[in-house]
Amino acid sequence: MYQLSDTIVAVSSPSSEQRVIIRITGPETITKLAQIFSPPIPKDSSGIMQGTVTITPELKSEATLYLFLAPHSYTGDDVAELHIYTNSSVAETLITNLLANGLRMAGPGEFTARSYLAGKIDLAQAEAVNEIITSSNRLQLAAAEKLLSGRLAQTTAKVRSCLMECLSLIEAGLDFSGEDIEFISSAEAAQRLAAIKTELEQLLAGSISYESVVDLPAVGIAGAPNAGKSSLLNKLLGKERSIISGQRKTTRDVLTGRLMLTHCRCVLFDCAGLTAEPDNIIDELAQQAAIEAINHASVVVFCVDVSKTDWTEDVIIRRLIRPQALIPIATKSDLLSQDALAGRLAEIKKLFVADFLPVSVKTAKALEHLQKTIDEKIIAQTVANADGRTQYSIRDTQDGVALTSRHRQAVTESISNITESIDELKAGGTEVAAMLLRAAYQAVSNIERHNIDEQILEGIFRRFCIGK
Repeated sequence: MYQLSDTIVAVSSPSSEQRVIIRITGPETITKLAQIFSPPIPKDSSGIMQGTVTITPELKSEATLYLFLAPHSYTGDDVAELHIYTNSSVAETLITNLLANGLRMAGPGEFTARSYLAGKIDLAQAEAVNEIITSSNRLQLAAAEKLLSGRLAQTTAKVRSCLMECLSLIEAGLDFSGEDIEFISSAEAAQRLAAIKTELEQLLAGSISYESVVDLPAVGIAGAPNAGKSSLLNKLLGKERSIISGQRKTTRDVLTGRLMLTHCRCVLFDCAGLTAEPDNIIDELAQQAAIEAINHASVVVFCVDVSKTDWTEDVIIRRLIRPQALIPIATKSDLLSQDALAGRLAEIKKLFVADFLPVSVKTAKALEHLQKTIDEKIIAQTVANADGRTQYSIRDTQDGVALTSRHRQAVTESISNITESIDELKAGGTEVAAMLLRAAYQAVSNIERHNIDEQILEGIFRRFCIGK
């Protein structure tokens, strides 16, 4: 899978950064560094050093060197990080020269893979590194941090110990089956296994499903035609994403853009204005698409034009949608005086039985408040488990153990084998029960064991970016 005797190199910083980080690890790290970095690196010295990097014979650049010596490093080998304030073209030239000088380009996740293979982290923690790098919201980051903390390995270590103890007693009984020695009765073994099974089931039930928080949450803008939805979308995104027109039904398709909030990012979308009675088949299809998108959104901003006086259509539209979380806003509030606005807000509050936030795209009134409310709604939004039945809020991430789909599959497989083993013990099939217990132990061990199948390892680290 990986040639650990190679010394590898890669750019470890985003391409958008002004500071380029070049990471090197392997047995020849110090030797190769000495050829490009000055002043000379003191022998057996680690830490931070200021100096100069030779890019080409004609080009040099100031750099900061972070040096970590084996075995006290991330990969277990010597690790060097060169931090250079330069552009990607210069960094590419330096990498090319290093490759020509005997280094090898690192594969996806190879730095973290070496850390795992050196016993610095377990497999679940290795996966967590990638999840933290790619996390796009606070919930996803919290789940990834749970993986990195190693709590899953601690939990499964206890389960493995209990399984092995029970299995050892059962197999000892099989070894002395011809003698009048009973190390553990079938009833007692079944009781112990039932307790282990319960613990694994609790692990699943109390866990955070990492995959359930991977995708960016969707925030939809809904309302009647000409309620100011497109203008709101453009204002929040800071660009002209949607066509603005005084004519009704300008928007036909679902228009989207990424919105950065305080604690997370989300996908903000505007779709066709909903109507009480679509005029034709095109309007009907557009409305069906809009309702479907809105009902699947994490949060919906429901727009009502507060400058008008007849909200009959808006009431009907509100009944058409069933959002998970709703933020009612009164758009075009700048068109009314303060007294008139207060009166209209009181009217629509009574009509919709909800408090509306008065918003103006032209004056930017309450837009910051709206963004804060969207952020809070997303954070408070419950996160569904993989089975879609049990739900957890962000508060639950403080105590739960994070599981990826691979972990959940391993735990589920172990539970299944334990269940069958208990049934075999009750039926007198001790040998089959022992075989099933070995399978259960193997399944749990696969979460963080070091001799896991190479193909599985490749599948895990292939998802990493190069340089991590």
